[in-house]
Amino acid sequence: MEGFIELIKDLWGFLNERKKYWLAPLIITLVLLGALIIFTQGSAIAPFIYTLF
Repeated sequence: MEGFIELIKDLWGFLNERKKYWLAPLIITLVLLGALIIFTQGSAIAPFIYTLF
């Protein structure tokens, strides 16, 4: 978990230094979609989630 927090700090530093704020919504969306797939993988709603993609 410590490595993940450091990754987020590095990513935020990159966005601040390069002024690429438009990348933030894209990154957040990708992370949320990945979390949705991972957390629903073993549940009963997994078949319904996979039909969306």
